[in-house]
Amino acid sequence: MKSRVPSSSTPDLLGAEPAAKPEQPHYIGHRDRLRERFLKNAEALPDYELLELVLFRSIPRKDVKPLAKKLVDRFGSYAAVLSAEPSQLAEIKGIGDNVAADLKLVAVAGQRIARSVIEEIPVMSSWSALVEYLRSAMAFSGREEFRLLFLNKRNQLIRDEVQGRGTVDHTPAYPREVAKRALELGATAIILAHNHPSGDPKPSSADIKMTREIVSVLAPLGIVVHDHVILGRDGHASFKGLKLI
Repeated sequence: MKSRVPSSSTPDLLGAEPAAKPEQPHYIGHRDRLRERFLKNAEALPDYELLELVLFRSIPRKDVKPLAKKLVDRFGSYAAVLSAEPSQLAEIKGIGDNVAADLKLVAVAGQRIARSVIEEIPVMSSWSALVEYLRSAMAFSGREEFRLLFLNKRNQLIRDEVQGRGTVDHTPAYPREVAKRALELGATAIILAHNHPSGDPKPSSADIKMTREIVSVLAPLGIVVHDHVILGRDGHASFKGLKLI
C-alpha cells in the first residue's frame, strides 16, 4: 500500500501546521517606496525624509524615521543637521561615530560640488554660485568661522582657507595676517566671509570696523577686497551691496 506524503497545505504526520514565512519588518517596504519617490521627484521630499535616505545606509536594520525627525527637530533643517559638529550629533541617542561620519561625508560632498563651480569661472561673474557655496560651507555651523577666498588678477580662485574659528559669537581676525597670506599666495584680490550662528546675517559694528581695517591694510599693497559676505540661516549680507566698503 502506498503511503501518502502530506502536502504543504495540510498538517504533517505529527499534527503540526507548516511554518509560516516570517514577515518582513514594516520599514523594508517603506524604504523601497521612499527611494522610488526620491528618484521621481527629490525636491518634493521633506527634510526628514532626505535624512532617512542618508541613514538607510548607516543603519541598515532599523526604522530610522523617528531618528531623522528627531535630528530635524533638534537642528532645524536638513542642511543644519549635515553641518552640525560631530560632538553635537553625538548628543542625539542613536548617533554613533559611523553615523556622524556618514552625515559629514554628505555635507563635504555637497560643499566640494558647490566649490567646483566657482573654481572653474571668475568668481565675481557668478555671484549666486559663490553665495551657494558659502552657505553650504558656513551658514549652519554652530561656531563662527572666518574664511578667505584669495583671487588672482582674473578673479579666479587661488585658495579657499578658513583663517580662524571662534565661539558662537566671535572670531578674531587679524588684518596683518590676512595681508601676509595674500602676499604669500600672490593674490591681487580677496573676498572675506564669516558666519553668524545666531542666524541673523546683519553686520555688527565690530564686523564693519574689522573689515575696514583689513581694507586699509591691503590697499597700499594693491590688493582689493571685493566684498565681505556674512552668512546666516536666515540669509546673507554683502558689505558691497550694503555700501559698507
